[in-house]
Amino acid sequence: MATAHINRIGTAVPPNDVHDAFVRFVGNMIDDRRNALIFKRMVGRSDIAHRYSYFEPVQDPDGFMADTEGFYTPGGFPGTAARMARFEKTGPLLAMDALAALGLDGERERITHLVVTSCTGFVAPGIDQLIVKAAGLNPGVERTVVGFMGCYAAVNSLRLAHHFVRSEPAARVLVVNLELCTLHFQETGNIEQLLSMLLFGDGCSAALVTGDETGLALDDFRATTIDDSAEAITWRVGDQGFDMHLSGEVPGRIMRALKFETERNDGDGLLRGTRPEDYGVWAVHAGGRTILDAVENGFGLPGNALHWSRGVLRDFGNMSSATLMFVLQRVLRSIGGSDTPVTKGEKGFAVAFGPGLAAESFRFTTVG
Repeated sequence: MATAHINRIGTAVPPNDVHDAFVRFVGNMIDDRRNALIFKRMVGRSDIAHRYSYFEPVQDPDGFMADTEGFYTPGGFPGTAARMARFEKTGPLLAMDALAALGLDGERERITHLVVTSCTGFVAPGIDQLIVKAAGLNPGVERTVVGFMGCYAAVNSLRLAHHFVRSEPAARVLVVNLELCTLHFQETGNIEQLLSMLLFGDGCSAALVTGDETGLALDDFRATTIDDSAEAITWRVGDQGFDMHLSGEVPGRIMRALKFETERNDGDGLLRGTRPEDYGVWAVHAGGRTILDAVENGFGLPGNALHWSRGVLRDFGNMSSATLMFVLQRVLRSIGGSDTPVTKGEKGFAVAFGPGLAAESFRFTTVG
């Protein structure tokens, strides 16, 4: 039976760095002094320096930040229909940038399967069909869309590719994770919602998964759900885009659950009867600084174990399902490299968290 490998990954972000502009914009939306101080403190602790969007920020004479198109005009934020129209327009553009970074010259006609993941937009004909047309893929390529699953959908998309290759050894699967999170900025003074929006930026990844023995070998997959946590992370369609709820209890719940996983240490657990120290490479979804701290503390990892994840968080923020793929790209680039090198044959563990509250994970081996 063939083993699926992530051969390579290409990534892309829109042209505009909006993190600092967002911070100033939101600062003017918060009337309560106490909440303003909380927001300022959390900005300093976020460990995020950059987030990207197709919206170009501009400063008006009064110092109030808005985008140059007036898409987010105070008192007149757009409805969901306008946001979905923008997703249909700009989503394929970002996907093409990621495909260009992946490099498919001479391989487009060999792609047999396309898996597209997104939780930030809906359109029909689907984003998968738009990508097939824009990328010049075979119109008969087998298409699958993984929709509205949230941040851990990257693992589900790779699991599908894993199964395709195992059942059809000649399969060549293109996996695209496309997220335009900044389409869902909400006009609100609610501090919890604003802190959630502080995390998110736009990004897209494109990965080639085949039976070719190069890159990262996908070993196995495992999912688990934390009991009584269904409302800890929610993502619902509202009249003004999609409404994100991210409870402040999430990091603590994750840390406690992972500590339990290390204590149970049996074949049915997330670690499949192994120990955290059995893995030399960690690829963790960069959901936020406190999420990464929770994983580090819950698994008892050394301080530098999550440096790829922390680097992605710093440079791009949380890009929902695309984020883990950005982390895996850095792992791939480190195999045999001189900067934090990864040796061939090392065992790796990847995990992401999302609505449920659930964890999706897989184990891999570095091949190079």
